[in-house]
Parts: sequence; C-alpha cells; structure tokens
Amino acid sequence: MNSASPKPNNTQDGRTRDWWVDRAMAVFMWLAGISAIVAIIGIFVFITKEGAGFFGTGFEIKEFLASPLWRPTSEENPTYGTLALIAGTASVTGFAVLTAIPFSFGAAIYISVFAPPRTKEILKVLVELLAAIPSVVWGFIGLSIMNPLIIKLFDVPVGLNVLNAGLILGLMSAPIMCTIAEDALKAVPDKYIEGAEALGATKWQVVIRVLLPAGKNGLMAAALLGVGRGFGETMAVLMASGHSINLPDSPFDSVRALTATIAAELGETANGSEHYQALFTLGILLFVVTFIINLTADIVVRGPREK
Repeated sequence: MNSASPKPNNTQDGRTRDWWVDRAMAVFMWLAGISAIVAIIGIFVFITKEGAGFFGTGFEIKEFLASPLWRPTSEENPTYGTLALIAGTASVTGFAVLTAIPFSFGAAIYISVFAPPRTKEILKVLVELLAAIPSVVWGFIGLSIMNPLIIKLFDVPVGLNVLNAGLILGLMSAPIMCTIAEDALKAVPDKYIEGAEALGATKWQVVIRVLLPAGKNGLMAAALLGVGRGFGETMAVLMASGHSINLPDSPFDSVRALTATIAAELGETANGSEHYQALFTLGILLFVVTFIINLTADIVVRGPREK
C-alpha cells in the first residue's frame, strides 16, 4: 500500500504558499534592518532643517566655537559662543570616563574570570538593573546626596560641579562599559587561556598577559561608547553640574553642558527665532560628535579583524 506524500499548496503561478511566507518575512526583516538607518537620517534632516536658518544670520564658525560667551537673550548684542559649553561637556565626560573605567573594567574582569557561576549570574543581573535606573533619579542623587557630601568633604561653597556630575555620569556609564568589556573578554579564544595556564600562569597573569592584550580592541570600544554615553546625557548633568557657564580650571567649578543648555532653554524660546535655531545648531554639533565617537569605536573593533 503506497502512502501518499503531502502535496505542496501551490498557487496559480506554481509557487508554494511557504515560498510567499518566506518572501514576506524576508521583506519584513529587511525593513526592520533599515529602520534604524532611516530613523537616524530622519533625525539628522530634522535638526538640520530647524537649525539651518542660523547659518544665514551672520554666523561665524570662529565665534561659535571659540567664544566662551553664550548670551542668547541679550537685547543689545546676543552672543552664541559654545566654547564654555564644549569645555563643560568635555570636562564632565572626561571625569566620568576616568571614574567609570576602573569600576567597569574591574567588574568585567571579576565576572569573566574570578566569579563563581552563581555569583556571576547575580552580578550580571545587578549590572543590568543599574543600567535601568532613570537619569533623573541619578540627578536627584547628585543634587540631594552628593552635593552636601562634596561641600562637607572638600570645604567648597557649592557641591554642584564637575566632580559631582562626573561621578554621577561615571556611575551611569559603568554598566554599558562593563557589559561590552565582559563581551570583549569572553571573545578571547579559550586556547589562549588554556595555553597560559598549561605553562603555569596564575589567574592574574592570565588576565594581565593574555586577556587584556587580546581583548584590547573591545575594551577600547567600551571606553569610547562610554564617552558617547556621557557626552549625550542631559538630565543628570543638568541637575548635578551647577548649570553655570564657565571655563573650568578645577573639579570644583560649576559648568554647563551642551545637552543641558538645549533642555533648559528650548522650551522658553520662540519657534523659528535666532535663539531657537542656535539651539538646534548645538544639536547638530552633538549629533556629529556622537557619530564620530561611535564610528571610531566601530572602526577600533572591526578594523583589526578585517586585516
């Protein structure tokens, strides 16, 4: 007795229904894949469109980038210099990265090498929970806890400064840096580690002489992405930095960041005004800098592999 095999469900042109489902899913995945690119292009077009008018109002690139005077509401002579804002953003971000690298890389090394399996899973969950804390909560911590603590410990008049914002931003950047650094260490081939242990190397020697050199590209990418994370942060920096336009010369100076300036002033400007367009020009500057940082991180990771 012959068993009848199932016949394919053919359509009029001879193609099966499964073929059409496969094609539909392929199109859907393609659309999902390019959606991020379309969104980024759309955002850049929008902020460029809103800020383009500022370039036709006597815009001077030298004054815009080299002047520390940001006085957009001056009736006699409005000035749009971003040097102090750039310096404030760079100082807070740099301090945050210096704070985050030891904690994040140390945690990544412990989780990858030294932690028992159960402890490893608990720590990974805690790191993810730390990344889920809203930025406004971190801002409250800087405002209500770090501010009086810095005043008491360092005997300064104001605790809302580069030190405060840098510490808060470093704690915010640490989870993503820890996750990427851990992935970089896990990507090191096991044969490298096994070979070092076979030669009698201790765990610390394996970490210093094998894991860190072999995973240096991923660790550099983690640091760069931490810089990008700090450069684009808004609310926590607004609340913890003092929001004062200064060229900082110490960690105890209050500063103002580019992102905080946009957040604080955009709601109070007239739509289409020169001040409004200048704020969108700050957005263009932020977009370009963040894009360069992320592109550099991608090149650091992919470049040596392609060679």
